[in-house]
Amino acid sequence: MGAEFLFMDDNARPHRENIVDECLQSEDITRMDWPTYSPDLNPIEHVWDMLGRRIAARQPLPTCLLELRRALCP
Repeated sequence: MGAEFLFMDDNARPHRENIVDECLQSEDITRMDWPTYSPDLNPIEHVWDMLGRRIAARQPLPTCLLELRRALCP
């Protein structure tokens, strides 16, 4: 990744397990300081929110995988 690589996670408990910390340290990966569970600062949370709203707006709600795909990928 290079010397300037900086790892970002959302500080969720699973990301803070000792085995994860040990792996990151063994690979000399620097972790970005990040507020715990901060959806405003985590771009993927906005994507999940948009997808959830798109599904919730469908009437009737999707009942199979094909309908779900159609709802998410217009």
